[in-house]
Amino acid sequence: MLNQIHPNKIRQILFITVLLGLGITIAMEMFFMLGAFLGAVTLYVLMRNLMIRLVVDYKWRQPLAALMLMLVSLILLVIPVAWLASVVVDTLSPVIDDPKIVTRTFEQINIYLVQKLKLNILSAKNIAIINEKLMSMAQSTLGGTVSILGNLAIMYFMLYFMLTQINDIELWLRRNVPLKHSNVSIVMKEIKLVIYSNAVGIPIVALVQGMVGMLGYFIFGSSEYLLMGVLTGVASVIPVVGSMMIWLPLAIYEMSQGRTWPGILIGAWGLMVIGSVDNIARFMLQKRMSDTHPLITIFGVIIGVNLFGFLGVIFGPLMLSIFILLVKVYIDEFGKAGVERY
Repeated sequence: MLNQIHPNKIRQILFITVLLGLGITIAMEMFFMLGAFLGAVTLYVLMRNLMIRLVVDYKWRQPLAALMLMLVSLILLVIPVAWLASVVVDTLSPVIDDPKIVTRTFEQINIYLVQKLKLNILSAKNIAIINEKLMSMAQSTLGGTVSILGNLAIMYFMLYFMLTQINDIELWLRRNVPLKHSNVSIVMKEIKLVIYSNAVGIPIVALVQGMVGMLGYFIFGSSEYLLMGVLTGVASVIPVVGSMMIWLPLAIYEMSQGRTWPGILIGAWGLMVIGSVDNIARFMLQKRMSDTHPLITIFGVIIGVNLFGFLGVIFGPLMLSIFILLVKVYIDEFGKAGVERY
């Protein structure tokens, strides 16, 4: 005879079912704020120690300290990112309105490759496929970027309460997260490292490579040196081949337009200077921050751009890294016990 289920178990199951249903519904309706939440958490981690120092050491009132840090972040972080986003939007809008711009550019490159190098890798079919993929990514980037800019107010609203209630939030997390205290400490420490790696490391690498690329493009006479520099910085978030996706087509395009030596010099600059800067910058940062696997970065960027637009190059790898971290902690917390029982 089957044992009857205890009434408390039934109530617990019903309560969890209702809780999950409400939680999923709320999460679906508030999904558009995910970018704002990740931005607030990122800035919170970066500002936490400064906030504590202002309040404890310099006796600032919490609201004043929070507002001052938010203002500084707005000037140093958000405004430059917003400018870069506006450059991306201004660049992508004409391309989306007239996709033939990309097609004509690739056709000119293909003509040069066929005539000079006997390479026909950019056939009409391949160009159509590349154009379709680029248009899809451009639309996702443009739409997500506009959405993120619209969420700035929400992000700072969340950040204000995070900064002014540091002790309450962290104490609540330590008490209520269903993990061992040791794993809670590991999660908080690793999330901090991951955030520093993605929110500080990636922008530094992108900034350095973008500036170095822009300098080279300017010296060797590219008319779109500013745009190409920005794109080089954005592409550099993809390890190994990122910046090459910009300077190599640019070099070939310059040569296809009859500017042979500028094209050769841009290619040499990209191979020897931009590539070396990438390796040196990543090596130096990995010694100080979390060493994110290249595949996590690549897949994170793909996911992030679709979800968050331009800022997805940071939030995507960050979100994927945190997900993998939580999976590891779950296995450590529950997996071993489950294996031992069987």
